[in-house]
Amino acid sequence: MPVISLTIFFLIALFLVAMVQIEVLEVAFSKLGLTPESSLMILLGTLIGSGVNLPIYALKAKITGHFVESPGKAPTWEIYQPIREGKIVIAINVGGCLIPLGLCLFFFSQQALEPIRLVLAILTLAVLSYKISQPIPGRGVAMPIFIAPLVAAALALTLDPAHAAQFAYICGVLGVLLGADILHLKDISGLGSPIASIGGAGTFDGIFLTGIIAALLA
Repeated sequence: MPVISLTIFFLIALFLVAMVQIEVLEVAFSKLGLTPESSLMILLGTLIGSGVNLPIYALKAKITGHFVESPGKAPTWEIYQPIREGKIVIAINVGGCLIPLGLCLFFFSQQALEPIRLVLAILTLAVLSYKISQPIPGRGVAMPIFIAPLVAAALALTLDPAHAAQFAYICGVLGVLLGADILHLKDISGLGSPIASIGGAGTFDGIFLTGIIAALLA
């Protein structure tokens, strides 16, 4: 009986969390000026696309170890001796990168955004993202979740309050993409992973999350 009760509680909690996430996404898409129909299509595309990685090119890598996860034990980084040669495939995730980039192009084409201010904001956030992100062996590039969206929203409200949500979304997505992903490509070869997917850390990758949270806060 306790097992059944615990299972029911877990399912209810999971359902409530999912509903909250969907509600938050609906509010964010509404602030961005998207219709409910287009919002649903984007959400479905993001969910499906998060499992699709498109390879771009491969890098030669000096593999020093690999990430080991064993049941009941803490994850560890196992070091190879000696260093061996290998390669790492650089890919772009459809849901976590291409769809956010497409939305950036759409918002820029639909809104009268000031290009110089937008570029300045993107570069500012890119520098910040580069500074606060760090490569983690076996994991990829990690960074705090809320710093970039907060800064993107603040820049949008300061530089273009009339189009704050769209400005914040574009600034957040492109700033994190440039600073946390592209500028760290030089560090990828030593992380011990066979593939590095830009925007591919699940559906709620840093690029996706930053754009949504920034739009909500703006």
